[in-house]
Order: sequence, then structure tokens, then C-alpha cells
Amino acid sequence: MAQQTTFIVDLLMYTGCDFTQTFVLEDNVSNALKNTTGYTACAQMRRFETSSTAANFNIDFSTDRAQGRLEISLTKAITQNLKPGKYFYDVILKDASNIKERIVEGTVTVKKAVTRLY
Repeated sequence: MAQQTTFIVDLLMYTGCDFTQTFVLEDNVSNALKNTTGYTACAQMRRFETSSTAANFNIDFSTDRAQGRLEISLTKAITQNLKPGKYFYDVILKDASNIKERIVEGTVTVKKAVTRLY
């Protein structure tokens, strides 16, 4: 992986609810918005760094990739199967040259939703 700054962002989600988080990425050198044209990304969460994957996040780049926006999400069908507690996640960005960067990492606190009307 390339050497860069990894941002730490802790997340909170509820079981049985859709989850979405948007990140605005900046270039490490210029601090300008990162143009993500030609990049792919993946993001996973696990109970512990060494455990099996609890969930694979869906990744969506902004339609205007020059704006540096990247969204991770999980559907309620996935979050309903998560056990409440603490997890770890990270987001990996890969450029056209196959260079990988860990751009965001942190913890995910999963809480059991109280309201069950839906």
C-alpha cells in the first residue's frame, strides 16, 4: 500500500436499518478534492481484525468523481443480521496502476434498534 494519511472515523449503525456514510476525499499533497476517476474501492467490517468478514459495504462514487465523494452503505437486510457490539472497518482505494491506499478506518458500533414498526 502507498504511504498516505489514513483518517479515523468511528461509525454508528442500528440493526435492521439502512446505513449510509459519505466521505469527501482530499489529495494528500495538495489538499484539493481527490479526483477518483479510474479508482475502485472496497470496504469491510469485522468483529476483530483477524476474524471473518461480518459485512462488505456497498461502494458508490459520486457521478462527478472530481468532487472526491465516496459513499459506503449497507442495506437493512444486512444490518438485521449483525450482532450488536463493536466492529472494525476500513476503506481501501485502488488506482489504475493497482496501488492501494487505506483511506479511512475506525470502529463501528452496532446497536439494536428499539422501534420495530416496519
